[in-house]
Order: sequence, then structure tokens, then C-alpha cells
Amino acid sequence: MINIALFGCNGKMGQVIAGIVNGDADAKIAFGFDINTEAKNSFPVYDKIENIKEKADVVIDFSHPASLDSILKYCESNSVPAVIATTGLSDDQLAKIDVLSQKVAVFRSANMSLGINLLINLVKKAAALLEGKFDIEIIEKHHNQKIDAPSGTALMIADAISDTLTEKGEYVYDRHSVRKKRSKTEIGLHAVRGGTIVGEHDVIFAGNDEIVQISHSAMSKEIFAEGAVKAAKFLVGKGAGMYNMQQLIEE
Repeated sequence: MINIALFGCNGKMGQVIAGIVNGDADAKIAFGFDINTEAKNSFPVYDKIENIKEKADVVIDFSHPASLDSILKYCESNSVPAVIATTGLSDDQLAKIDVLSQKVAVFRSANMSLGINLLINLVKKAAALLEGKFDIEIIEKHHNQKIDAPSGTALMIADAISDTLTEKGEYVYDRHSVRKKRSKTEIGLHAVRGGTIVGEHDVIFAGNDEIVQISHSAMSKEIFAEGAVKAAKFLVGKGAGMYNMQQLIEE
């Protein structure tokens, strides 16, 4: 039985994860952590690290960037591995996560969907084959409550493409203020926010007289929650280091 500490337990994703773990015979939520402690849960919920009494084998974080320092402090102090799924983190915060990974196992992904990680494998192959002949654009769509833009997943896709190319990609987020033709190294990123869209990502390779498009659509939040729980199980027992979805898939 794996005991999970769920940070951001009373957020939308936290509640979905709690529901999935509730039906999992191999895992349970040992405790939750959230600024909102009024919601009713089947496990204790804390808003201060120092008040936590229960022990956990692994942390799943689907909270807010503002909570990151508390999470890292808890993991380091208790030698607990962490699945970091919160997006919108700053470069400084990412650096802190890297430091933690030198002491405990850390699994970080901007998207816990197996399908998105398959998409990333496909776009890397396409980028390597089409480099120099096709322009690359990424369009992401999310619900109207999402704060960060572009999405962490769109940036993860762009980074994977850029790392594949001979010349690093130049990320362009907004063209309306600059009147000039796109350069060959540009990777365009465009964010759409509206309604209840769970998450859609389209990668467009536009060449002369042909277009290649690779897409992924999330129909519910459950796919991300299931991926996070799988990542938590994968991480238990691992040594210090940074782990990702690709390693989970391969194992």
C-alpha cells in the first residue's frame, strides 16, 4: 500500500486524484495539504507543514506555484519523493526542484497524459525529418479558468522540438506588434482560453503545398490524474534524481 501526500487536494485536479486513489487497492491518501481546509475529505487536510502528523511514501503536487517552497521543504525534511505536476513555475522555482532532485527522487512533467507524451515523441521525429523545410506552430486551447499562458504542455512540446533541431527554436508568442516575416527558426506558440475546454494541443508543420498536423485532445481531467498516480507508484523506491514520463513508459 502506497501512502500519498496530496498537495492541492481541494483543487479540481486534487479532487479527481482523490477519487481515483479511493478506488485503488494499492494506494491511499495519507493526508492532504491545501489553503482551503473547509472541504470535506476522507483524509486529514493541513494548511501548515509543521502540523502534519501522518507519514507518506510519495507526494503528488497539483497545487499552485506559491505553494512550491512548502512542498520542497516537506520533501527534503522527510526524504519523500515528489511528483510535481503544477505548471506556471518560474525558472527560479525549476532550479529549486533540480536541487531537490539531488536529494530525493523527483518526477516532473507539465502534462501527466500518456497520449501527450506519445505526441511529443511523434513531433520530435517529424521535426528532425522536416527541419528547414516546414514552419512550426503550436496552438493550445484550455478552459477560461486557466491562469498561465502558453500552457506548460505547449512549452514542453516546444522545448522537445527545439532540442531536436540543429538550430535552437526562437519562441514567438505574439506577432501583432512586429510587422515582419517569420524567420526559419521561429516556433509560434498560441493560447486560446474559453469555456470548459480540458486541453487541446495542435502542432502544425507547414511546408510548401502541404501541412502535417499532430494533435491531442483531452476529454477529461481523469487522464492527468491517472498519469500522476502511475507516476507516484513508479517513483516509490527510486533513488535521488529527476524522472519523467518517458522513463515511466519505457519501464
